[in-house]
Order: sequence, then C-alpha cells, then structure tokens
Amino acid sequence: MNTENKTTTILSNLGIENLNEMQIAAKAAILSSSSNTILLSPTGSGKTVAFLLPVLELLKEDVKTVQAIVIVPSRELAIQIEQVWKKMSTGYKINVCYGGHSIDTELRNLSNPPALLIGTPGRLKDHLERESFNTDSIHTLVLDEFDKSLQLGFQDEMKHIINQLPNLEKRILTSATSDVEIPEFTQVISPKVLDYTKQESNDGLSVRMVISPEKDKIETLFQLICTFNSEPALIFCNHREVAERISDMLTAKGIQTGYYHGGMDQDDRERVLIQFRNYSLRYLVTTDLAARGLDIPEMKHVVHYHLPAKETEFMHRNGRTARMHAQGTAYILLHKDEKTPDYVPTHYKVFSVQAGNPLPERPEFQTVYVSGGKKNKLNKSDIVGFFLQKGELGKDDLGLIEVKDFISFVAVRSSKVKALLATIKDQKMKGKKYKIEVARNVIKKEE
Repeated sequence: MNTENKTTTILSNLGIENLNEMQIAAKAAILSSSSNTILLSPTGSGKTVAFLLPVLELLKEDVKTVQAIVIVPSRELAIQIEQVWKKMSTGYKINVCYGGHSIDTELRNLSNPPALLIGTPGRLKDHLERESFNTDSIHTLVLDEFDKSLQLGFQDEMKHIINQLPNLEKRILTSATSDVEIPEFTQVISPKVLDYTKQESNDGLSVRMVISPEKDKIETLFQLICTFNSEPALIFCNHREVAERISDMLTAKGIQTGYYHGGMDQDDRERVLIQFRNYSLRYLVTTDLAARGLDIPEMKHVVHYHLPAKETEFMHRNGRTARMHAQGTAYILLHKDEKTPDYVPTHYKVFSVQAGNPLPERPEFQTVYVSGGKKNKLNKSDIVGFFLQKGELGKDDLGLIEVKDFISFVAVRSSKVKALLATIKDQKMKGKKYKIEVARNVIKKEE
C-alpha cells in the first residue's frame, strides 16, 4: 500500500476526513531534512495525530527494537496517545510506561520491544536505569506538552532520558502555549517553529459572567448547572480540597458529580475519567490537571468556579469547549465583590440564573466493571458478544467499552443494569467466570 492510501486508511480508522492546516504543516516539517520541530497549537487542535502520522512514516519494519519515544507529563496523556495509535491500526507495537502501572507488566511488555514507546519522565528514567530496553535504534524523540512537564518539575528526569539516546535524528516538541522557553538539555538547535496559537480564533466560544450574591458560590453554581439541559460540563477550581467539596455538595443537592485532581490515586483518577467519557457521569469538578492532555468528550459548558492566575491556563480550560467549529460557552462565576485578574475583559455579558429550574436528568448509562482484560485474552468483541447473547441486551443498550490490561469497563443503559447482572450471574465468558458488577464509584469520598 502506498503512503497516500495508507494515510487515507488511517484517517478513516480515526474517523477523520481530512487533515487540518496545522497537521499538514507539522507532517511536512517533521519529515523534512530539519532535525528539530516545535509545534505550538491550542488544546483540541489535533496535535497527537499531527506528530503520530509522520512518526509512523519514520519507522522501519525490519528494526525490532524501540525506534521512537514520546515523553508526556501525565499518565492520562500517555493512555490517550496509545489509544489514538491503536485506532490508527499501524501494525507497529506500542507500549506505555507510567507511575502507578505494574512495573512487572511493563517489563514483560518491553521484553518484546515496541516500535513506539510512550511514558512519563520518572518511569522512563526508571526503565533506562534498569536497562529494560535498548536505545541504540531510537531515532525520534517527541516531548509532548513539554512545558507541562517542566512545570511539574521533570527537568532532571527529561535531561537524563535525552542523554541516554545517542542516535537521535529527530526532536519534536509540542505545546499548547507559545510563550515557553526551550531548555538547553533538549539539545534543540535551529528548530522549525510552527506557531498556531495566535491565529486560532475560537469563533464558536462565548464567555459569560455569572454573578453570585453569596461569597460561597455553590448555590449559584447549582442553579447554573440546572440551566444546562442535562448537558455535560467541566467545573474548574484552583484547589484539590475545593474540588472534592464542590463535588460532594452538588451530589448532595441531587446533581451526580465527580471530582478529579492530582492528589487522587491513579486508579481513582482513571475510573472517574472513564465514567465521564462514557456518559455515566455528566459533571466533573477538577483542577487545571484536566485543562489539557486528557481524552474526554467535547464540552458545551465550561465553568470557572475559580479563575486561574495565568491567562494561558484560562485559555486551556476554555479549549475544552467550542472545538473544531463547534459552539460552546465558558462561564466565569464571581461573587459580586470579587475582583478579576487583569487578563479578563470587562465586556463579557452577564448570564442571569434563577432558582426553580429542574435538576439534570440522571445519566443514561451506568459503568459495569469486568475483572478481566487484554492480558486475560479478552477484547471488546468478546465483551459485546457476551453482553448481547448471555446478557440479553440490545446493541443500543451498550455504550463505550474500555479494555485495560486486567480489567474492563462497559457503559450499559442504566435501566438494564440490574437485569443484566442477574442474568449473567452464573455465566462464563470464553470459558471463564469473571467478576462483573457495577463499577466502584469515585463520586463521593469514602467515610
């Protein structure tokens, strides 16, 4: 298959008709004779595909060791890139390495080396010290959202990793922000810079002020969410404790809400994102950790319960809505005497909220946990077949299915969950009995 036909097939697998201007330019720059490329483009503009497509063309089928490495600031971003690559159906193996993931599983995976390896700085440094994989054939390095890795203090780990890659030919740095310095340790010299942060005008985004008469803005937030017609929303605040408090209080008021922040266990973070992705949870209160680099659905509504200190973070948060010509609204929730940062214009219209709107509808789906995954030789088709045949569900009763190494999560229509669990209670899937139950909730803190 020639390159053009291969790209067409890959885009079809991804559900994309055509590459956008940024992706076309990135592919040309990365595949050119230039050894260094810096790609600056807003959240949601398609940077992952922009670097994965040319990286694919740089891989060689006859090389059986790691050829390209992607360093990311978070576990969630690593998983997101892995999912995109798998959808592409390239034929090349990929593995991810990150803290909180079983090191033994990673070592087994690396014993049969992938062509593309993705990881967080700390875990990749650990594997290099263990000599888990050979670095001689690594010709391409991607530092995805590199400014975020710097903000999180991963300079030493990144420097160590780069110094262990003696045969690099290509360095690709990506960021959603343009005002970033390139550290010397990246060894990026005379790069080709593609800056799409300025020209990307978010015409579909509306920003509205919402004034709270009370200093504690919970009641106004509650009333605001009740105007969203049961559509999902992200609520941003600046502190982990506040995220949990807001989530608990909204849930107590009848709006089922989850929270997400960097102080949570990795498993809990992953579970709440799965619930949010598969629409068994509509509202997520989060810190700026969710402002970029996460695989979550397009939002029509973003709420700033707190405003961030920097304009760049404000823009990243807003980048979660009104993507790719869609329409969306960002709401700035303010106490009547609260001052706004200098970056907030004074011309934003005020959106008035009134009491008396109905509560959002309960989620249409519920997440069901399965105690088996890829390493148990289970795949999506196995789970679909089992739930339809043995569980007596219709195709429309199933939503998003995510299969991990040793566990899986299935979105099932809420009205069918109880009967499903009763029907399959004693059934075997592929000859084995698995524990199948409603997924443990991360919505409220355990007492």
